[in-house]
Amino acid sequence: MIIKRGKFWKFLGKFFYEWTKFRTLKGASFRRSRESAMNTSRSHRIRALVLALLLMGIVVGVARPAEDYNDARQAMVTLQLKHRDITDPRVLAAMGKVPRHRFVPGGMAAMAYGDHPLPIGQGQTISQPYIVALMTEWAEVKTGDKVLEVGTGSGYQAAVLAEITDKVFSMELRPELAREAAERLESLGYSRVRVKSGDGYLGWPGEAPFDAILVTAAAPRVPPALAAQLKEGGRLVIPLGDPGGVQNLVRLRQTQGKLKEEASLPVRFVPLVRPPTLEPAK
Repeated sequence: MIIKRGKFWKFLGKFFYEWTKFRTLKGASFRRSRESAMNTSRSHRIRALVLALLLMGIVVGVARPAEDYNDARQAMVTLQLKHRDITDPRVLAAMGKVPRHRFVPGGMAAMAYGDHPLPIGQGQTISQPYIVALMTEWAEVKTGDKVLEVGTGSGYQAAVLAEITDKVFSMELRPELAREAAERLESLGYSRVRVKSGDGYLGWPGEAPFDAILVTAAAPRVPPALAAQLKEGGRLVIPLGDPGGVQNLVRLRQTQGKLKEEASLPVRFVPLVRPPTLEPAK
């Protein structure tokens, strides 16, 4: 079977569009709900079909043209974000600009804009696009805000934040991931993002206070150091709950020295670990 370059990806893009439009019209999970943040049997079937199509493209030797990544990115913004409840134009613009496929392993680039997380190595993941956008929107980041991200991973969330403000600080426990993320961000033009390896539970006291703090891994409770490093009126977006189970993504606001919960959504994140429990990288 021979498929000409570009035709397969046009077919796949149309498949994504028509299927998502069908789900939207049927009132499927394009609203903030438990289903939008957790896997369901239906989403597994959809992803299996999409993966089969992607593998078919690989088998027949189809290379994805660079411009198709932009098409996929814009479709992601329209179908996964706007059709749910992401409305902040700054967030939508950032998500539509950052090349997500550059923040995943090369073999997974074709799946980068799908509605799902992806593994990035060392037991870590890059969150699904909707969750990245939601956390950014909940953080209410504005131009000039000083933002701390705990859990750099591949650097994608930091890049999205850097499209909105030039004061982004990101921490990653694993030195190798921190180094790779810093190099990746530098190569893509996000040199203003400062990345360091360290214990996220302790925050970055030397740069505090922060207007917003985003934690991209689940903690059993709010780390006291992070609460102390928030400005008055500052926002903390963090998944809370037991490792391996369902957690709640919450937005907390610093009000008169106390954290007040304002929003919550069931999610599942990898755990926020501390150095004593860190296993050697394989």
